[in-house]
Amino acid sequence: MIALAEDTEAKVSACENAVGQSLTSQQSRPIRPLPEVMAAIESCASLPLEDAVTTPPEAYTSEEYYQWEVTNIFHREWQCVAHVSQIPKPGDFLNLDLLGEPLIVVRGKDESVRVLSRVCPHRGMDIMPPGFGHEGHGVAESRGSEPNCGHTRLFLCPYHAWTFELDGKLKACPEMQQARGFKRDDHGLMPFRTEIWRGFIFVNFDGQAAPLAERLSEMNVDFGDWHSEDMQVIIEREWDCPFNWKVLVENFMESYHHLGAHAKTLQPMMPARDTWNEQERDSYVRCHLPFKEALVAEWEAMEKAGGNPFGFPTIQSLADWKKKESGLFLIYPNFLTFVLPDRVVWYRVQPMGPHRMKLLTTMLVPKSTTEHPEFPEMLTRETKMLIDFHLEDMEMCTAIQRGMRSLGAQQGRLSHLEMSVWLMQRYLAARGRGSWPAQDRPAAPAQR
Repeated sequence: MIALAEDTEAKVSACENAVGQSLTSQQSRPIRPLPEVMAAIESCASLPLEDAVTTPPEAYTSEEYYQWEVTNIFHREWQCVAHVSQIPKPGDFLNLDLLGEPLIVVRGKDESVRVLSRVCPHRGMDIMPPGFGHEGHGVAESRGSEPNCGHTRLFLCPYHAWTFELDGKLKACPEMQQARGFKRDDHGLMPFRTEIWRGFIFVNFDGQAAPLAERLSEMNVDFGDWHSEDMQVIIEREWDCPFNWKVLVENFMESYHHLGAHAKTLQPMMPARDTWNEQERDSYVRCHLPFKEALVAEWEAMEKAGGNPFGFPTIQSLADWKKKESGLFLIYPNFLTFVLPDRVVWYRVQPMGPHRMKLLTTMLVPKSTTEHPEFPEMLTRETKMLIDFHLEDMEMCTAIQRGMRSLGAQQGRLSHLEMSVWLMQRYLAARGRGSWPAQDRPAAPAQR
């Protein structure tokens, strides 16, 4: 476990207290029925960026609209659940609950990565419910300090001792010999459709989503330069968040708030006024956050002198222009990454209702970085940095959700620096029409 400075730990504690208070706050604003909310989103999305307004508050607070998202977005599209470095060896697994589905992400004996249901096909038992220990029960052992990660040679249901192979097939089921016509092959753990893209593990619940690699062929050329498939997750931090998943996505993807929320952290390095969006695409959003020119010159000199201006060693295979900016990527609906010249940061988003979500913030670096003699010191410093600026966002997002519940919530105007928020509206509207952005309407042009 990384030891953090006392001021950072105090901020984390204060944030957790604020989360608890926010989760109990009451809804005071009346919520319109679903058809009216859908129509309001369509109306927003139809405006040009110069006339754009914010998304209607009900999109963040309506239980009915959230359930529409679950059925029409989350169950039908790809969601990222892990990175391959989190389960590096056969038998390594991690558990998470996504939209109420208890899942195991596991690397099998054949090295294949699978996403399986944790629900036993016998009596519906969650074979490893949250808080249920690995060590001392059956064959699974906890791995490291993370409570949801482990290593095993098979899965054991604690209720009636049914056991399953790492691929989900039923291995043994005691005292079932008198069940007429019973066949073990018919009673395995349910597998979900899984695809790995650039080292990230995605799951699709309804099994009907278009292949991810085909949809992201254009992004692959750009994002692929970081070679995230060969990186390792070095930091993981889980957060209980009292706000709608879209509040986080929109905050993550617009840099206008550098002026306020990150005035002392990100704004001095990546001024809001210099940030810009690429053209609208049907599957993802790409934003550019150029570094301040004076800092670029200073950092280049530092690197020539053998330093690490970004915190970790710079990835030398990157094009020069990619060493002069940060970048934001959103793969719809909620795969979030930002890239720096030395790392990739990935956010795992787990919606839990209109007012709540879970978030895992992670940082990935090349394996060579972890072998650097000064890596422990780098890791401590960069962990604090990641948590500190995330706490700034947590404070803002929590307050936004409270505002969306209030009678005073309005639809304000958007800045051109909030193009990503407008693109998110266009995505939601397109999904409401059963289409995709830029497919049934002209694509919005790039800002540069």
